[in-house]
Amino acid sequence: MKARVLIVDDEKGIRDSASLFFKHDGYDSMTAAGVNEALEIIKSHEFDLFFIDIILGDQSGIEVLKEIKKQCENCQVIMFTGYPTIDTAAEALRLGAYDYIPKPVKKDVLLRAAQKAMERKNILDKNESYRIHLEAIIHSSQDAIITINHHMNVIETNKQHSFICNVRRDNIAGKHIASIGAPCSKKCIDALKETARTRKQSKINHLECVRRDRPNQIVSLSTYPLLTRKGSYQGSVMTIKDETYLYELEDKKGQRRQLHNLIGVSRLMQSVFSLIESLSRVNSTVLITGESGTGKELVVDALHHLGASSRRPLVKVNCAALADNLLESELFGHVKGSFTGAIGNKAGKFEKADGGTVFLDEIGDISPALQVRLLRVLQEKEIERVGDTGPIKIDVRILAATNKNLAKQVRLGAFREDLYYRLHVVELQIPPLRERVEDIPLLTEHFIKVLNKKMHKKIEYVSTEVMNIFTAYAWPGNVRELEHSLESAFILCNQSIITIDHIPEKFTTQKPLFVNKDADNKEEIEIIMNALEKTDWNKAKTARVLGISRKTLYKKLFNYKIEDKRP
Repeated sequence: MKARVLIVDDEKGIRDSASLFFKHDGYDSMTAAGVNEALEIIKSHEFDLFFIDIILGDQSGIEVLKEIKKQCENCQVIMFTGYPTIDTAAEALRLGAYDYIPKPVKKDVLLRAAQKAMERKNILDKNESYRIHLEAIIHSSQDAIITINHHMNVIETNKQHSFICNVRRDNIAGKHIASIGAPCSKKCIDALKETARTRKQSKINHLECVRRDRPNQIVSLSTYPLLTRKGSYQGSVMTIKDETYLYELEDKKGQRRQLHNLIGVSRLMQSVFSLIESLSRVNSTVLITGESGTGKELVVDALHHLGASSRRPLVKVNCAALADNLLESELFGHVKGSFTGAIGNKAGKFEKADGGTVFLDEIGDISPALQVRLLRVLQEKEIERVGDTGPIKIDVRILAATNKNLAKQVRLGAFREDLYYRLHVVELQIPPLRERVEDIPLLTEHFIKVLNKKMHKKIEYVSTEVMNIFTAYAWPGNVRELEHSLESAFILCNQSIITIDHIPEKFTTQKPLFVNKDADNKEEIEIIMNALEKTDWNKAKTARVLGISRKTLYKKLFNYKIEDKRP
């Protein structure tokens, strides 16, 4: 692409001659006769290089120079004048001019000055491009990155550094690295000093930070020297990887039993744990689905607790618990006088969660009007309080949960398709308890410990008969139902073991969900239909629930002429 030049001079001969010189040398050029014309051209055109006369009639080319530097810091400006003085030259250079040329203007002097100025601009543009790319790399990293100069003063850090080292980024530039962050072992300072001394990379793996506010924090860090081409030391870059949770996992023997407050050893729950770990390292919107009582709120707690914004607020909203107008005010806030009873301004949940996480439970129950407003939050990252006209920028991660089939709701026109896809960036599906039967003993053990503390008892376990009933039961209320059933048994049990006599009657009168060879046709059809309804006609899940293969299920559906006749 040709370099673009603007020539500003009140002498037509100079304008035309300079323009001709530049065009013959491969430049694109335009001209202006005065300050006002030049300023108008600058508004609608972009240039790389400017040649401006200092004296333009009764005005000064310095005014044009000032405006150019406001709009384009890297653009190069060369002044020329018929009366060069130290004062005018110094003023122009102080304000950002690259050079000045005395009149009369000579072709070779003009073109040589243009060449040198363009060389300088190209260097500045490259440096700016490097800076932009470097900032993008630094701030996209999931590890903390800190750059320091040769005096050990901080040059730049990223957001992750704030979390790992418990420091605010807005006031640490220029400070000595040892003076910032939470009280800790400061072993990272030793690594930086080692790199400064040896001019070589230094690594420390599995370092205990020994922080009072986070005593079990484990990190691995690496320091790397910043050297000139001649090997002169200019500073260092340090990366810090938080391995606290990974270290805890590695330290455990056998299979993982728990993630935050989620419990399970089943294959399905291990997959959920892995997905939560992956999602905790990003800020994506997550749609959490699953039947009522599966533990969706515990998943939200884990995602927030393990994420980079764990020190920021986690605000929870039950969308089904409030009337439409109250929910709107609760989410977005309101201004004084916006409705009867609005006696003052009130910040909504999104504002209160700024920098953190908002959990929207039962998202499938919100009205079409609120769906539109929520879509704007996801698209624009801004809200408007009820009764207000000015948008408020917010930075929140949205986690949503539902026990409804949102895809079906979209097909029925009850839920906006564009909002569904905005929420459905990642779906985290929590399996029902009947699909992870192997977790029931572990969950039972956990709830016994919790209930013993709560009810001041010393119950040790449930009998084998009770455990067999629990593992054969369909659990329509899932984990919540298991907890409440055990609490009911705790009330009745005055011994160390829970037996059949202590559990609710429903467990001994409930029909088995599983298909067995002795069931007659009518009973078997009823069992299959029950399972299909519970799994929303998902054939793979239905087969697992019934304890049969998918091939067997399809054969039974064909034989009994069972078809999905839902709208």
